[in-house]
Amino acid sequence: MPPPSPSTSISPENGDLVALSGRCSTKRNLRLLHGALLRRRHLLPAADAVAALAKLLRFAAVSPAGDLRQAAAILSTHLPFISSVSSHPTFFYNTLMRGLAASSSPGDAIELFTVMRRSGAAPDAFTFTFVLKSCSRCLSGRRLPSDLHAQAIKHGCLGKLSAHTHVHNALLHAYACRVSVDDACRVFEEIPVRDVVSFSGLLTAHLKANDLDAARDVFDQMPCQDVVSWTAMISAYAKACMPQEALALFDAMPMQPDEVTMVSIVSACTTLGDLATGERVRRLIDSHGFGWMVSLRNALMDMYAKCGCLPEARALFDGMMVKSLASWNTLISAYASHGDLDNTIDVFHQMLAEGNTVRPDGVTLLAVLMAYAYKGCVEEGRAMFTAMQRGDYGKVQLTVEHYGCVVDMLGRAGKLEEAYQMIEQMPIPSNAVVWGALLGACRTHGDINMAERAVQELSNLKPEEGGYYILLSDMYTSAGRIAEATEIRRAMNESRVQKTTGRSTAFLPQL
Repeated sequence: MPPPSPSTSISPENGDLVALSGRCSTKRNLRLLHGALLRRRHLLPAADAVAALAKLLRFAAVSPAGDLRQAAAILSTHLPFISSVSSHPTFFYNTLMRGLAASSSPGDAIELFTVMRRSGAAPDAFTFTFVLKSCSRCLSGRRLPSDLHAQAIKHGCLGKLSAHTHVHNALLHAYACRVSVDDACRVFEEIPVRDVVSFSGLLTAHLKANDLDAARDVFDQMPCQDVVSWTAMISAYAKACMPQEALALFDAMPMQPDEVTMVSIVSACTTLGDLATGERVRRLIDSHGFGWMVSLRNALMDMYAKCGCLPEARALFDGMMVKSLASWNTLISAYASHGDLDNTIDVFHQMLAEGNTVRPDGVTLLAVLMAYAYKGCVEEGRAMFTAMQRGDYGKVQLTVEHYGCVVDMLGRAGKLEEAYQMIEQMPIPSNAVVWGALLGACRTHGDINMAERAVQELSNLKPEEGGYYILLSDMYTSAGRIAEATEIRRAMNESRVQKTTGRSTAFLPQL
């Protein structure tokens, strides 16, 4: 006969509850064993009851197959008993705190720490490790690292013992996540035995503060650089638009990169427009077995699109078994930015097709509007925008970028009065980009009266910029209205506004 499955192998009415609790592997077993313990706890030796509770709580709080709600119920139900018979109830608080710290609600661990302190239970080094981890992940919480720092010192959990290193490291990471660089540096200097986690914490502090020079100094001093530290430094260079530094560091990387590293490197190739290196990176991705990852394929699609290789981007998209919203947006935006209206609409309709669970968002709709604007398809653009306002594409919040794109579309078509009315009737505040798009259309169509209205609005929004005045002055000159042009130049000189020449006011919002 085959061995019994885990869900049927536990019979809490006929066995040692301590041993059975140690074998708990499913939520069903957890409920059965906890029910048996509630019924029979008074019949068990106190030590056995506490041991069984510890094992059940550990499974419920820490195991991937556990249940944090059940863990909280176990602790709250049995805490009076545990406190009366156990000399170390802190262990039980720590177990639940550990699970909460790694959960989607890390702030609950901080609340549990407060409850623990009010109950009189003394925290230990493990307590502070878990609550500091929660503090790192819950940046809006009321508990600050400095509060926990003081309590850790008070309870003797920070000092020169090597056993305290993990508390120092947790505190260092908490300060780093709050971008408290000076505090992080002080904690780093006080760590009795520094390890790779210590250096990673200090590296994180400088990276979050955008101090790449200081971060690189820390990185170069690390006695042991793991894939996480290499990836963090490479990603920082890529995000800071320093692609050459990112690629140079990648080439020096002595171990196999992970998927996060590869996303950053593809991003660096995209920034440089370096298709040759991007192709080399793609081969490396495939050789390491990362080619199935959606995030990497999205990054490669974006690279190909921005290097002008739309067929390669489309081939990657068509070969994806799973497509995320970013996948759809990347391809739709690529076609739109290249003015390929037919393919933009084709992919957009595929996205809307029945059976596709991914729905468009604001980025998707902005890309399609942009494609209509490029091609001058005013009626189609108007119809789509009306559908967006009705909510035909779901609950997508319309932003100033959407309105600005329609204004640009109307302006390109010479419908300046309609564009002006749209800006005036916008339910959200306009900005200089929207009025600048209208002004650019006024220059194209030679409408000085509308240009004067646009410049008046722009002067209120950005009085220090002079590019708008120069454009209007040029329009006056072209129309033979030299006196007005001269007056604008004189007013600019008197007010000393900046002559922001070389900047176009007629442009579409960036996707």
